[in-house]
Amino acid sequence: MSRPLLAIEGLVKRFGGLTATDQLQLSIAPGETHALIGPNGAGKTTVMGQLTGELLPDAGRVLYDGQDITHWPVPQRALAGIARSYQITQLLHGFSVLENVMLVVQARSGHSFGAWTPVHRQPALTGPALQALELAGLAGRAHDDVMALAHGEHRQLELAMALAMQPRLLLLDEPLAGMSQGESARMVELLQGLKGRYTMLLVEHDMQAVFSLADRVSVLVYGRAIACGTPAEVQADPAVRSAYLGDEH
Repeated sequence: MSRPLLAIEGLVKRFGGLTATDQLQLSIAPGETHALIGPNGAGKTTVMGQLTGELLPDAGRVLYDGQDITHWPVPQRALAGIARSYQITQLLHGFSVLENVMLVVQARSGHSFGAWTPVHRQPALTGPALQALELAGLAGRAHDDVMALAHGEHRQLELAMALAMQPRLLLLDEPLAGMSQGESARMVELLQGLKGRYTMLLVEHDMQAVFSLADRVSVLVYGRAIACGTPAEVQADPAVRSAYLGDEH
């Protein structure tokens, strides 16, 4: 069996008297789509913050491709191939769709903008940016102002910006948040197209999307994983049904 791309070992994070992450164990294989679900306040976003380096754990380790990255800073993790999308879309207003992605490409590659060459004529920037937009379903909106996009397209653009980091691991924090039914269906279709090409950890409240996308699901309650398995196994687990899913599932 291949080595996990991501392994969490005994992770603990406390905020005063609150234990937000409680001895969490988790492993994700290369190419796997793994969902992390649980009720509000279960600690899912706290886990994401510890994986990106925005939060440092109080105990435990984070291993990435076998390497201990527990105390690596955010930029080092990003350059190593860990990219995150957020619950609240973070875009640069006043720029085009393409320019938002080009800035990510520039940050990832260290490529400096030529003083005498228009940036839109620099293939080292535009090529990867357009490729990321294609993967995120926004190639046709490349030259539109970012504020002309609908909410669902903003989420697609943030996905494109994460993809422009050339990640090995995609951390997707509620990618369907605030979307209409049609927008959600479109995002699920896009993520289905990325399965296997990228290793993905997905935090999401839309259970229909989770169970259609995930290879495995971990259920977090009060910072502790109470179950981990295939979508069918998790749906059938009595402890999960009692703590989170409810009898209607």
